[in-house]
Amino acid sequence: MAQHTAGQMLGGHAVKMIGWGTENGTPYWICANSWNSDWGENGFFRIIRGLNECGIESGVVAGEPKL
Repeated sequence: MAQHTAGQMLGGHAVKMIGWGTENGTPYWICANSWNSDWGENGFFRIIRGLNECGIESGVVAGEPKL
């Protein structure tokens, strides 16, 4: 499970938040990366939920199509 450990933000990267869960009492987001299935957990990763790790919760952008 990803957790920020040190350093300043150096840019950004878009990922898709596709779900959530809890493991051993720790809540997390399930995210899809765009790099490919060789990266992380078959192209996905989990990051701690509720602590805004790496700005994941404050930097959410979403869209809704106009139909």
